[in-house]
Amino acid sequence: MRILGIDYGDSRTGIAITDALNITVQGLETIKNNGSDKVILKRLEEILEQYEIDTFVVGRPINMNGTESERTAKTDQFIHKLKCKFNKLKIETIDERLTTVAAQKTMNFLEIDKYKKKNIVDTISAIYILETYLNKIKK
Repeated sequence: MRILGIDYGDSRTGIAITDALNITVQGLETIKNNGSDKVILKRLEEILEQYEIDTFVVGRPINMNGTESERTAKTDQFIHKLKCKFNKLKIETIDERLTTVAAQKTMNFLEIDKYKKKNIVDTISAIYILETYLNKIKK
């Protein structure tokens, strides 16, 4: 069974997935949802038909000082929708502080064109979210 990482956003949501042994993480895609959670939930349904997944890991955007924000509340609402729709799957959360910063640094290091960055930053962030989760459960 695989694990799916989700970097939830208002207009784009990054998706990453583990290999079948849950050792490595690959970016899967960025869902362009334009503010519609229905678009994300439908695409996740399609992904579940393609892969055997037993866990979703969703990044929770916590402020640097540890407090929650309006963005955290929106993400929590999305997590609730996930739990209602995919109630047989395990749904975990992980603190996603600095994942977007790390993704930006990675893209700068790889010299990715600035116009392409917008389309892949969320997928790279989802990779970092899922890698953080895997490191946490391995300890």
